[in-house]
Amino acid sequence: MKLNTSTFAAVLACLNAGISVATDVKYSTWMTRSIMSRGQGIMTGKGGSSEPLQAGFTQKAFVAIAEKYPTDPLTPHIQDYIRQSAASVAPFMLNATNDALAIDLNRRNSEGGFWYFVYPNWSYLDGMYSLAPFYALYTSDGNNDKEARKALNEMQFQIDLLWCRTQNASSGLLVHGYDDSKTAVWADRITGASPYVWGRSLGWFIMALVDTIELLPKSGCKQRDDLLNKYNGLAKAVLKAVDPVTGAWWQVMNEPGRARNYIESSGSAMFATALLKGARLGYLKDASLAIEATLAGVRAHGYLTDTFVIHNEKGFLDYNGTVSVCSLNSTASYDYYVGQPLLLNSVLGSAAYILASLEVERVA
Repeated sequence: MKLNTSTFAAVLACLNAGISVATDVKYSTWMTRSIMSRGQGIMTGKGGSSEPLQAGFTQKAFVAIAEKYPTDPLTPHIQDYIRQSAASVAPFMLNATNDALAIDLNRRNSEGGFWYFVYPNWSYLDGMYSLAPFYALYTSDGNNDKEARKALNEMQFQIDLLWCRTQNASSGLLVHGYDDSKTAVWADRITGASPYVWGRSLGWFIMALVDTIELLPKSGCKQRDDLLNKYNGLAKAVLKAVDPVTGAWWQVMNEPGRARNYIESSGSAMFATALLKGARLGYLKDASLAIEATLAGVRAHGYLTDTFVIHNEKGFLDYNGTVSVCSLNSTASYDYYVGQPLLLNSVLGSAAYILASLEVERVA
């Protein structure tokens, strides 16, 4: 890795702060082998509505591993596993009309914001992790300028809507989503926003910003400039929201320390990933912010490793402390968010941990 000035300073800051960034263990590949041993990320049709997301997120993490470690003996097996996962998804994704998964067929609210799945007039942060990078890839895949501009403008429009309707002015954090009709039991009667900042939904969103910025042209792209500004603002808010004791992030981020609230492992891994990657790629405009982000990401990863990574008797790693799912198709109350079950070995947590581990290994 070629270190720029900010990254080099961040490494020195980690060392001076007593945070170890060198490791003799590649947790990224170890967790990858563990996921493969469990057969996760292979779609069966029996894993519920999030099964395509689980498969796609597993593929995302595994592709990153294969690219980072092309000569590792495990890499050919990882590449085979990616192909198996993709093949398992294909039969379930062939009827876009039935599944309402094609973008042009997706329903919209009165402002033009996409519905999240089948929920009328509701838009979630979660959806941007799949949508925004896809739009960016679409524009770079040989499409004509007119179609590319249309796709990029649509991508920015969807992000802007969520940003404007869900941002908390005092914290800079974004709540889970909003109801354009303002009729949901949880909806703010003026903005339609839901009341709580759910860690993983915000984790999806900030990772979407970083991944999309990476795919857009570095010059002459107004959408990239806009996403960079949003990422910088959100990174500052996320850093401010870190738990000072653990260095990780709360399940309900706008209620830190409240009874029954807890540090959640998937969202924390996503924040660590987004902060470390953004700092590494130079997306944070201020050098001191890049250093702070690197320190926070390394520290959070260390806490996740010490607290949620379990060495099992088979020589593989388990990953604990990942909330099952939180949906706005609920009361979206505080009790709801802190009452959802925690899962062992959810790939929404373990795949995020792989991505965070990769970023730490790059720093090291």
